[in-house]
Amino acid sequence: MISLCSFAQQPNIAKLTPLPADSVVKATQDTVKESRRARKRREELEAKAKEPIIFKDSTRLAIEAKTTKAWKRSALVPGWGQKTNGGLWWIKVPLIYGGLATTVVVFDFNNRYYKELLEELAFRTEFPNASYQNPDYQYASTQGLISAKDYARRNRDLMVLLTVGVYGLNIVEAYVDSMLKYRWNIGQKMGVKVTPTWMYAPNGTLAYTKLPVMGAKITLQLK
Repeated sequence: MISLCSFAQQPNIAKLTPLPADSVVKATQDTVKESRRARKRREELEAKAKEPIIFKDSTRLAIEAKTTKAWKRSALVPGWGQKTNGGLWWIKVPLIYGGLATTVVVFDFNNRYYKELLEELAFRTEFPNASYQNPDYQYASTQGLISAKDYARRNRDLMVLLTVGVYGLNIVEAYVDSMLKYRWNIGQKMGVKVTPTWMYAPNGTLAYTKLPVMGAKITLQLK
């Protein structure tokens, strides 16, 4: 005799196990966060697309090229930008090189003076019994030499700063002059007109008269 038995299939416990609550919350937050990023990116692209596109004509580009050319040339060679701008460049260029030459000469003088004082102080420190090494400093005290040495060093360092300042002023002047010449046009003619006029006296000694007094009116004309 044959008997048949059937068994019901056991459910897959691993497949039916629910996800932890933390994983669901994290996945939801990542989805929301990503959507916020996408929305922010989309808004930025839309705002950028709405901005008007400004096309510069050839005249404006040529003017901008002239203004940048002047200061760049002065940065390469002092005075070159002033020559490019024209005008009173024949006065500006000698002033620039005169200032640079002055600072270099004064720097060299103070540097040599500083080194001489250092040598004299080093000699007196090494040979305390000897009075001096350089005859020019035979009557100078050690403390006086130290003060003179510090003074020469300060002047030498100051000349370095002044040299950089003259060089930077050369670049700034070339840039400002080019801007005034090519961009900020206030007219080629400027006139001053002086005309007589009647004015009432201010509160003071003549206020009791209540009569106008003679004056002058100055008019500045820009054409």
